Amino acid sequence: MIKDKIALVTGGGTGIGRAIAMELAKNGARVAIASRNAEQLNRVAGELGQLGLTVLPVPMNVRLKADVERAVTNIVGQWGQIHILVNNAGISGLSQINDADDSKWFDIVDTNLNGMYLLTKAVLRHMPDQAGGRVINISSVLGKFGVPGYTAYCTTKHGMIGFTRALALEVVSRGITVNTICPGWVDTEMATQGINETAKALGITPEAFKAQAVAGVPIRRFLEAEEIAELVAYVASDAARGITGQAMNICGGQTMV
Repeated sequence: MIKDKIALVTGGGTGIGRAIAMELAKNGARVAIASRNAEQLNRVAGELGQLGLTVLPVPMNVRLKADVERAVTNIVGQWGQIHILVNNAGISGLSQINDADDSKWFDIVDTNLNGMYLLTKAVLRHMPDQAGGRVINISSVLGKFGVPGYTAYCTTKHGMIGFTRALALEVVSRGITVNTICPGWVDTEMATQGINETAKALGITPEAFKAQAVAGVPIRRFLEAEEIAELVAYVASDAARGITGQAMNICGGQTMV
């Protein structure tokens, strides 16, 4: 059960994050949704509010410690504590090792790894002990294998799994579980960006590259964001209280590791 639990979902303005926020709220949680994009944030908060779901839009840049702490203080000030943290905020993009400009590497690492660290540290101070606390990190199958040209992204997604495994042991005595979800191809704006970017680098059409991508998934389709959200809701529930330190694939058979 997650009814009446308080959850924080980062990157909640689009795609997987939006779906997770909606699923947790539909299951009775009070959900704070965080994003750097105020327009997306307010739109999603309005959509969920119209469905009668309890949501709190929280502007936040996970890369900025002061911003993270202000946002967490805001949530705790209104709702008292945080039981469930979903570290979903992240960026991707080509970052080849011979790029003259290092900025893409630092952008991806700072958002995907440092942002997760800063927010988790801040939230754990307000996560009650022995009360079904959950930290759920959204990694990727690229946390299990590499893809040329995506060194920075693969590094961060592998790093999220290491963070999960170590932190799980650090907070286990508090009754808090820490797990990672590793999606494969999901039909989102980020996937579309990746398809277009990779297709351009390969000199083929986006349609041709997407066909190749689908052919590499045994179930022969991309996942829907709602499928990821349903798994997150399960991991957040009391039914998953015995699961911690795990990196769970939901990828249509794309990886068997």
